[in-house]
Amino acid sequence: MRMLTLTKDVKEELLDKLIKRSPNNYSEFEERVNSIINEVKERKDDALFEFTQKFDRASINKDNVLVTKEEIEEAYEQVDKKLVEVIRKAKENISIYHAKQKQNSWFTSENGKLLGQKVTPLERVGVYVPGGKAVYPSSVLMNVLPAKVAGVEEIIMCTPPMENGKAYAQTLVAANEAGVDKIYKVGGAQAIAAMAFGTESVPKVDKIVGPGNIYVALAKKAVFGYVGIDSIAGPSEILVLADETANPRYVAADLLSQAEHDELASAILVTTDAELAQKVDEEIINFTKELSRKEIIEKSLDNYGYILVAESMDEAISTCNDIASEHLEIVTKNPFEVMTKIKNAGAIFLGEYSSEPLGDYFAGPNHVLPTNGTARFFSPLGVDDFIKKSSIISYSRESLEEVYKDIVYFAESEKLTAHANSIKVRFEK
Repeated sequence: MRMLTLTKDVKEELLDKLIKRSPNNYSEFEERVNSIINEVKERKDDALFEFTQKFDRASINKDNVLVTKEEIEEAYEQVDKKLVEVIRKAKENISIYHAKQKQNSWFTSENGKLLGQKVTPLERVGVYVPGGKAVYPSSVLMNVLPAKVAGVEEIIMCTPPMENGKAYAQTLVAANEAGVDKIYKVGGAQAIAAMAFGTESVPKVDKIVGPGNIYVALAKKAVFGYVGIDSIAGPSEILVLADETANPRYVAADLLSQAEHDELASAILVTTDAELAQKVDEEIINFTKELSRKEIIEKSLDNYGYILVAESMDEAISTCNDIASEHLEIVTKNPFEVMTKIKNAGAIFLGEYSSEPLGDYFAGPNHVLPTNGTARFFSPLGVDDFIKKSSIISYSRESLEEVYKDIVYFAESEKLTAHANSIKVRFEK
């Protein structure tokens, strides 16, 4: 990994390099994605099944696009019972955590005035689950369970089929355990378009969530406004903030846990201790030789792997806030004290036994997190993403009479005389 002394120029160059990984910078794919979306929008099932044949080499049609009960039963036979048990444990942790996020409608009443907020779950949500390089049952749980806790009426899922026309068994088991209502064997930008506009087979949804490749990310961006989306996620990233008390072997292992995702993943160590920096680099070299995704890790570290040595903890913390990483591990003498100074991070892991994969799979908080610096203004996926809020206003005549002249004056100051008249007409002599 590149080992650099942290300076203003180094930080600015790093931030510029990281932001270029954003899906917003892949405009060369947009024309292709928009073409797929328009085809599905216009020709519906016909286009959806043609693209599935073209990109996934699977023969899917209206008769087999929906996963059957028998296919789910077959998936349980293929998946190790130990994995099913772990999925159920993770489901419980995730559900309990997200239940604490639930909001209730509220109302206040005073002197003829009733004000409030009505909380309503979305009616139908679409979850996208990728296939291909790897299968992610953990992503199924993280995207579906907050929607279940929120009270969404119907949850559908789209996931690309294998060439034999079947969906991945682990995905089906996780979806069934999480409570997905219907699963469709379609993927890519064409699946996003199908959920956004509806086809003869796939119903239109209110919101689309879930990870995917650059085509999926750009498709979600293109349909935003027709439906809601969670975010346009970029490549995975981890930032470890460490001092001289950190275990270099643990730090190295945690950095590599994200570098193995793909060649665009970012792994950065910011430390106040030059000796630790050197030891971590040595451990990374040794670990990488043994790991199964060695080639991906090496490309990731060559592109976006950094060890930054800061003069002080304040400088290190400031850099963490500027990077606003998806995952931030704080491995210092007083991690809870340092945490109070962190303003920007998707998920914060405190102490040497709070490794990032704990959050990916099991602890309970959501692993769908803001990337590419968007933790400055976005939050992890949660129950709030699956509800909508309506303001409630009710005034009696007496209550309105007390304030109507102020409202009329305000409206007329904006030259909106129809607004003013709407109030005045109620108090005509």
